[in-house]
Amino acid sequence: MAAAILDGKAMSEDLRSGIARRVEKLKEAGIRPGLAVILVGDDPASEIYVRNKGKGCEEVGILSETVRLPAETTQEALEKEIDRLNRDDRIHGILVQLPLPGHLDEEAALARILPEKDVDGFHMINAGRMMSGVKGVVACTPKGALHMIKTTGLDLSGKEAVVIGRSNIVGKPMAMLLLRENCTVTICHSRTKNLAEHTRRADILVAAVGKAGFVTPDMVKPGAIVIDVGINRVDGKVLGDVDFDGVKEVAGWITPVPGGVGKMTITMLLDNTVEAAERKRELAARG
Repeated sequence: MAAAILDGKAMSEDLRSGIARRVEKLKEAGIRPGLAVILVGDDPASEIYVRNKGKGCEEVGILSETVRLPAETTQEALEKEIDRLNRDDRIHGILVQLPLPGHLDEEAALARILPEKDVDGFHMINAGRMMSGVKGVVACTPKGALHMIKTTGLDLSGKEAVVIGRSNIVGKPMAMLLLRENCTVTICHSRTKNLAEHTRRADILVAAVGKAGFVTPDMVKPGAIVIDVGINRVDGKVLGDVDFDGVKEVAGWITPVPGGVGKMTITMLLDNTVEAAERKRELAARG
């Protein structure tokens, strides 16, 4: 029996309805959540992401500002723009679109964003909060992936989870979120030996490796939840890290690409932006 499809588009539409209601509630209190995206250069993929983020903001009523800087922008100029947005009370969330041109220091740029305006969850303080189990901003892609996993209704406590990929953006925070759900978590990567031996034990398998069709049916435990985070462009097509057609015949649940985690990532960015505005309102109410 083929796997059930975890439809990111349908889930996003449902979640965005709730986000829009929260935005309206804030507006009634005189607050409109605001998101600023800084785009340096003219990378085509980044252009698409930024455009989709703008559309998402418009859909739920969030103020959207896109700051476009030329590819030759200096580190000083980039950080000056971040400082300006940090001071702007209309802006509750700041996102620096990655990757940046090679001459710029991504880590320094992300560190420049105020932690309370870091809606990507990449700031070291927010990453540290996640590692420590303290409430804070959660990185958008892992947050969206966990929501999709939970919609299966499976009791996650004690389940074996395998994450392929150890990036700071997806792999590591995904593992931490699954650990919070009391899963037994294994992180695999390019140096992992006998990878399939690990993945075949996984009740939950998250692929974030950046190689089209990397996860094949023989690597998947029958009935497993398979979350495909990959976005790979091959011959004009967008493909995931999972061999979807093959794996769907083995897995219990699977996310498609496109229409899966990618859609949820932007929705969670909107959610994080509204949360930032709500937190600011709560702090102001406390005086």
